Amino acid sequence: MEWKNIYRGLLMGASDVIPGVSGGTIAVLLGIYDRLIASINGLMTKDWKKHLGFLIPLGVGVACAVLLLSRVIEWLFEHYPGPTQFFFLGLIIGIIPYLFHQAEVRTKFKANHYILLVIGALVVGSMLFLHENEGVIIEEMTFSTYVLLFFSGFIASAAMILPGISGSFILLVIGVYATVISAISNLQIDVIAVVGIGIVLGIITMSKVINYFLVNYRSATFALIIGLVIGSVFVVFPGWPDSTALVLLSVLTFAAGLFAAYVLGKVEYKA
Repeated sequence: MEWKNIYRGLLMGASDVIPGVSGGTIAVLLGIYDRLIASINGLMTKDWKKHLGFLIPLGVGVACAVLLLSRVIEWLFEHYPGPTQFFFLGLIIGIIPYLFHQAEVRTKFKANHYILLVIGALVVGSMLFLHENEGVIIEEMTFSTYVLLFFSGFIASAAMILPGISGSFILLVIGVYATVISAISNLQIDVIAVVGIGIVLGIITMSKVINYFLVNYRSATFALIIGLVIGSVFVVFPGWPDSTALVLLSVLTFAAGLFAAYVLGKVEYKA
């Protein structure tokens, strides 16, 4: 068991609760994205035990973060939304140089790879123009409601595993984010189970697609991934604070994000 994956899972799970920040992005930042995709696909092979040793601690960390940190994240976004987003902004910007290093941009990227990078950035950046619809908390559960929640989980999980695209943001657009967060906070088992099944099936399906491209078109896939991460900078950016105190706090949290990225880069990328 790779027990240090628990802390990686905690970071991924915390990010998945936040609209605008992708768990896939955090996996890229941690340098485990390709291993994550390969391990999910490897569950149906003879090496399934080795892949479980990677995935189980990661899953424990994600689950703990979602269950334990959902209230904390809600509180931070309610009282300090700007500084919180500036922390993640610093984290994302700070790790981009390591991504360029891992992808060996200087030696392997050609003109078509840079085009893919720009396309990835534009795809994620265009999410700024999507209409967010938090909606009200759905209290009366019917069959059609469960179907909606299942497919919401399926679609959101496909986004979760793609760097730069936030699963929580997708839930906001669909209009079930408030319902899902409330269910997690209050341990509403039926809602958690239905959404969870959708998420698991979505991750398995999307990981097979991504694994194919990572194996057969690695440089092109990394070019797109880097573009998605760069595009997420524009989505996460909350705008400039409107008071001096918030400016100072945002600068501090941004610097903390940059420092965290530096530490993660040294630890995870061995760069």
